[in-house]
Amino acid sequence: MAVSLVIFDLDGTLIDSAADLAHAVNGMLADHDAAPLALTEVRAMIGDGMGRLVERALAARGLAECDAAAAERNVLQRYGAEPVRETTLYPGTRAALTQLHAAALDLAICTNKPEHLTAVILERLGLAAFFRRVVGGDTLPYRKPDGRVLQAMLSQFTATPSDALMVGDSEVDGVAAAQAGVRLVLMRHGYRRGPIELIPHLAALESLQELPGLIGTLERSGASAQASVPKNTSVL
Repeated sequence: MAVSLVIFDLDGTLIDSAADLAHAVNGMLADHDAAPLALTEVRAMIGDGMGRLVERALAARGLAECDAAAAERNVLQRYGAEPVRETTLYPGTRAALTQLHAAALDLAICTNKPEHLTAVILERLGLAAFFRRVVGGDTLPYRKPDGRVLQAMLSQFTATPSDALMVGDSEVDGVAAAQAGVRLVLMRHGYRRGPIELIPHLAALESLQELPGLIGTLERSGASAQASVPKNTSVL
C-alpha cells in the first residue's frame, strides 16, 4: 500500500473557483441579454470542462441554439482575464501540499480546465512549485472521466495503479479513478452532484490536512486498506 504518486483534481478539490467561473459565465449571458445564474446554479454545472459548463449555462437560459463554441471563447476570455479574483484555497490545502512535498512524494494535477489556465491559476495562488506534472482537459486526446488520462500519467511517472492515489471531489473523478484502477480519496467539499456513498472511494476527508496522515496509515497497514484512519474520515 505504499504511495509514491498523488494526483489531484483542481476545482472543488484544491480550490473553490465557482465565484470566478460564475462571473465569467454571467458576463457571457449578459452579452445575450440573459439573466445571470445564481452561484449555486453554476456550482452544479462545474466538473466536466469549460465546454460542458457553457452548454449547461446556455441551456438553463433557453439559449441552447446559440453558438456554443463562440460562447465558450467568450467565457474563456473573461475567465482568463481574472481567474483568481475570488478563488480561494480550501482550508488545509497549502499545509497538506507542503507536507507531502517534503516527504518526496510525486504530486500532479489532473483537471478538465484548460492546461494554460491551470498553470496561471497555480502560479498566482503560489501552488505551482508543488507539482511535477499538470494535465489539463486539452493536454491529451482524452480527459476525465476517461481513465486513460490517469493511465497516461502513471506511465509518465513509471508508477502502477497501486502506487498512486487520486484525490478528487466528484463523480467525474470517481469514474476516471475506477477505470484506471487507482484508489480514490474523496473530498467532502467541492462540486459533487449526488450522494458521496454512490462514488466508490477509499476514504472521504473533511480537509486535505488529513491526507498526509491517511497516506501514512496506508503505508503502515501494509496489505490492509481497512486500518484505522485519521479522525473525520470514512473508509468504504
